[in-house]
Amino acid sequence: MQSNVMLMTEGSIYKKIITFAVPIFLGNLFQQLYNIVDSLIVGNFLGKESLAAISSTGSLIFLLVGLVGGVFSGAGVAISRYFGADDKKNVERAIHTAVCFALISGIGLTIIGSILAPQILKLMGTPASVFENAVTYVRIYFAGIITIVMYNAASGIFQAVGDSKRPLYFLIVSSITNVVLDLLFVVVFKMGIGGAALATVIAQAVSAILAFRHLMRTNEVYQISFKKLAVHMDMLKQILQFGIPSGVQNSVIALANIVVQSNINAFDAVAVAGCGSYSKIEGFVFIPITSFAMSMTVFIGQNLGAGKYERAKKGTRFGILTSMLLAETIGILFFIAAPQLISLFNRDPEVIAYGTLQARTIALFFFLLAFSHCIAGILRGAGKSIVPMLVMLTCWCVIRVIYVTVATHFINDIQVIFWAYPLTWSLSSLFFLVYYLKGNWMYGFKGKEATSNEEIVA
Repeated sequence: MQSNVMLMTEGSIYKKIITFAVPIFLGNLFQQLYNIVDSLIVGNFLGKESLAAISSTGSLIFLLVGLVGGVFSGAGVAISRYFGADDKKNVERAIHTAVCFALISGIGLTIIGSILAPQILKLMGTPASVFENAVTYVRIYFAGIITIVMYNAASGIFQAVGDSKRPLYFLIVSSITNVVLDLLFVVVFKMGIGGAALATVIAQAVSAILAFRHLMRTNEVYQISFKKLAVHMDMLKQILQFGIPSGVQNSVIALANIVVQSNINAFDAVAVAGCGSYSKIEGFVFIPITSFAMSMTVFIGQNLGAGKYERAKKGTRFGILTSMLLAETIGILFFIAAPQLISLFNRDPEVIAYGTLQARTIALFFFLLAFSHCIAGILRGAGKSIVPMLVMLTCWCVIRVIYVTVATHFINDIQVIFWAYPLTWSLSSLFFLVYYLKGNWMYGFKGKEATSNEEIVA
């Protein structure tokens, strides 16, 4: 079987980045279908109240999933730098530590999400008309969250060693599964919003099973053996050192967005449905942004691990520019076609009006979002994860919350809330530009290192 492992320290910089980023782009596209299909089917077959219920849960789900996902980005940095340094022993140790940590995290997230979901949804001001459905959706989603955590861990392993194709194959299968089960559970069996959540969980489980089946059977450097599963404490320390700032960043931003969502909830269920429809489409804008940010993290990790500083810097210029151009092109198209795109989820004129207003307030500023995410990905690959955490915590959380709280106190207009995003993206981009131009973010990154054998057998 042909190997999909890619060493990004050699060959054409542009070809390596594009070859790696395209499968991630396509994989994210299929993954976005999980959310889109749920909303399309729920919005058209169950109505705008059920659509609002799903929409109101997005920030809560990302709050908890984003924390664990961010931490696992630290595993990817550790694996990619040892892979770039050709340190096979530590690649193996990092991978098995990451898998053990994923199992523990998945169990913990299941318990936390299931217990705290109703309380958090109440604090968010979720409208009473959609509250019961929102709780049902979240509880079923978190009952199967371990499958999502395990798949993300497996996907991170593949990507850290330059294999971005296999996650794409698994996501194609799971996306098709999700579509079929959504139609079966919601349309045929009339299982309501719970059926949509169950379809998503089962589809994610399929992708996780396929991913780990390959990880256990492969002869590549990233092979997993149950006998070798252990938490190596020195490796876990590295993973947490690189990953906790990203996890905190994701969760704090999600917390800020919960505050924003709470202000949107204060209008009515129609506003929630319209803005929720916008957010589903906006997810597609994130695809080129996250694709290049992730490719930059792996590219930088491998090249700095190998001590190739100039190659790393050349690659960042290409990744940043390409990400910004793609994001802005999509933003312009979204601005023009917003009413038609929003109507795919619900044909209520008020729902379309709210979604279109949000799109035409925000869409032309997507290039700033792309710049911030790409620089953050570069810094994470360089082991400087605290910097993006501080910048995004300050701009996308503290300043965003202060702005929304103060502005809505004086102006009762939902468009004031929408402006929170372009304003805070502008600030974060300015801070990242200054730090990036200083150039010292590349240095002090070690490649192959001596490690202890201290471990806890799982």
